[in-house]
This record gives sequence, structure tokens and C-alpha cells, in this order.
Amino acid sequence: MKVLILGAGAVGLTLAAKLSSVCDVHAICRQKHAEKINTDGFKMTGIWGEATCKFSCSEDAPEDDYNYIFITSKSTATESICKQFANIIKGREVISMQNGIGNEEIIAGYTDKVIGGTIITGFEWAGDAQIHVSVETGPMNLGRFPSGLDDSVLKLVELVKSAGVQVSGTENIMSSVWSKVLYNSALNPLGAVMGVPYGKLENSHAWSIIENIAHEAFMVTEAEAVVLPWNTAEEYLAFLHDFQLPNTAEHHSSMYQDITSGRKTEIDFLNGAIVSRAKKLGIDAPYNTFISEQIRFMEALQAEKLKQD
Repeated sequence: MKVLILGAGAVGLTLAAKLSSVCDVHAICRQKHAEKINTDGFKMTGIWGEATCKFSCSEDAPEDDYNYIFITSKSTATESICKQFANIIKGREVISMQNGIGNEEIIAGYTDKVIGGTIITGFEWAGDAQIHVSVETGPMNLGRFPSGLDDSVLKLVELVKSAGVQVSGTENIMSSVWSKVLYNSALNPLGAVMGVPYGKLENSHAWSIIENIAHEAFMVTEAEAVVLPWNTAEEYLAFLHDFQLPNTAEHHSSMYQDITSGRKTEIDFLNGAIVSRAKKLGIDAPYNTFISEQIRFMEALQAEKLKQD
């Protein structure tokens, strides 16, 4: 079995490390990580175990007959990655292991074999080619996009499971994708705006904003007939408050980390995607609109600051 991982950052490199024990894997990553892995190996700590792994990696993808190709980059890079590796992607099974709504649609423009994937696990950089896996709120989910569960997906599930990663197959992957979007849209941008870990968002004033963000998102999913594990926004908010928030209380927003580092956030694939879909459906989404614009404003301010420095 041959696996290629494109846009391998924290998630992709850690997944490559786990898969390297059960198949041939090549990861496309930054040169500094590739050099470190080739000399000292990739170091992993945390709840997925402690290990030092060596696997094939570089900035370029060698031509090969890959069984599965993961894209694990930020959503902002999906289109450019698909264009860069179009010849390799064409006709092959490609898995989006990314945040947000819209990645699978982009990938479908380059191959007719698209698998959706979600993973709600905390991956934290501890140095070059070093990752600490901090939290996990459920198994990885994999399913045919836009729906279905076929032999190719089931073989992938078994491959990932054999590498020691919790995983399940689903016939309704968009339910899993939207479930993660709900979580990220509720906490990620507000955590970035306030510069606090997720646990602080339990504050009643912050929670009232989260409630409105979630209610607007549910209006969109109901209009699009997306089947979710929760029947109402209230049911989801109870799950978020009682389970997801406590399990990730110490986690800091990835958007906050992106903004402070001068990187573009994934807001257009999260709250921004909710807004754009709401507009097409004739639904008002003022809270998601406001938080999206605030994140974009913060991005612009930081970019200006870095340019001046």
C-alpha cells in the first residue's frame, strides 16, 4: 500500500509517522522538517504514544502509483495544492483531512474519487519535526464524498486502524464535516479575537455570542437538509458546553496562532462559509458575518504590522 500526504504540517506529519509502520508513505512538507526527519527522525509525544520515526519526505512528490493521497494542509491552500499536483491527483483516491466546508468540492474538480475526512485532535508543534498530540474528542471519520461507504473507503479505514489511530467509516461524511465546522466556528474565531483558551469562553457573555453563531449555522444546515447528530441548536450547544468545551479547555485557537504569526486564517471555510451559504439561501447570519469580518480585520492589521517591521 502506497500513501502520499500533501501539505503535511502538524496533522500530516503525525499521520505519516503512524502510517509508516503499516505502509509505504511519502510526505510533502517544508524543507526544514524534511531535513530533520531524514537525519534525526520525526518525534511524537502525547496521547498517540511516544516515538521517533523515519519516513520518506521532501518538498516534491515522486511519481508513483499511490493508493491513497491525503491533503492535510490548511483549507486556504487546497486549490493551489490541487493545481500543483494535478497530474498525480487525477483519477486517484484523494482524502481531505482538513477544516471547514468546501475542500471536497475543490478536490472534486481534479479527481472523481474524493473521500471526506474529519479529525478532532490537538496537534501542537514542539520544535522542527516534533509534535505533541494533546487532546482527542473522538475518532477520525472517513466516508465517500458526498455520501456513501464503499470498499475503497473501508480498506482505508482498516489501514488507518492498523496504524493505531481511532477511526470509523461513515455513510454520511458531510454530517461529520459539518459537526466539526460547528465546533470550530463556535470557538475558534472568538478565542482568536479574545486571545484566550477555549475554557474561558464558558463566560456568559462569550457564550451568548456562541449561541447565536450556532443557531445561524443550524438554520443553514436545516435549509440544506444536512443530517446532524443533534436535532436542534440547543442539543448541540449542550454537547459543546458539557463535553467538547471541557475536553479542550486549555486549547488555544489556531486562528489566534495564525494571526499572530502573520498567516491567513481559515475563516472563509468556517464562519465565512456559513455566511456565504446563508446568503444564497436568503438567511440572515449577522453574528457569523461580524466575527468573520473581525478576523479579517485582525489579519489585515497584523499583515500591515509585519510589513512595517
